[in-house]
Amino acid sequence: MNQRNRIRTVVVILIVGSFFLGCGSAVTRSPSNMSFDEWYGNWPTVVVSTAVILLSFFFLTRPRKPREWQGAGLATAFFISLFAEMFGIPLTIYLLAPLLGIEPQIFGGNESHLLAYLLFRTGIINLDAGVYLVMVVSSGFTVIGFYLLGVGWKKVYHAQGSLVTDSLYAKLRHPQYLGLILIVAAFLIMWPTLVTLALAPFLIIRYALLAKEEDRELEEKFGDDFRNYKDRVPGFIPSL
Repeated sequence: MNQRNRIRTVVVILIVGSFFLGCGSAVTRSPSNMSFDEWYGNWPTVVVSTAVILLSFFFLTRPRKPREWQGAGLATAFFISLFAEMFGIPLTIYLLAPLLGIEPQIFGGNESHLLAYLLFRTGIINLDAGVYLVMVVSSGFTVIGFYLLGVGWKKVYHAQGSLVTDSLYAKLRHPQYLGLILIVAAFLIMWPTLVTLALAPFLIIRYALLAKEEDRELEEKFGDDFRNYKDRVPGFIPSL
């Protein structure tokens, strides 16, 4: 059973990592940047991308309590809105382009990485380098985030209700919530939209509140053992 769950966790991380790196290579290695019409309106990709991320997310988080389902609902809305804009209808671009005095149709696959496009427009780096930078940083955050989710879930699952204080939990108390926050940050870096920028603070606050609620429950259950552990190990910033 231990080996089987370890394999499942690794498979999920590899699927998500491959998905992210595939998105990056499709943009950065293309000999000619895909045009607006080629990139958008791709609804099969919207469905597949959303399904891959949400299946991985629910597999590794396994929400059970009502408050956990609230966080899962926010995350679902975040990812659906993200991929609907990423490959379907670019609402943010339609709203921002007139403010910049340009036509939305200039935003092909590269220009639609709005953070990279901002770096390009301000003259800091060229567009290709900006896209490469954005994809490397966001992919790194995503891989780390899903690693924290996967390893954290495995340790809690095998603990069978006992207090976990080793492995990742010897460095921080909430590796899974930190992983979720890193994943949210990764997508904001890679493909910021008005909707996801609005939802992200609520998601992060929700995870922080869940962490506090979890601390209270564990303190009630384990008493001094958890209080000593809490005094020794930080919540989100890893202890070195």
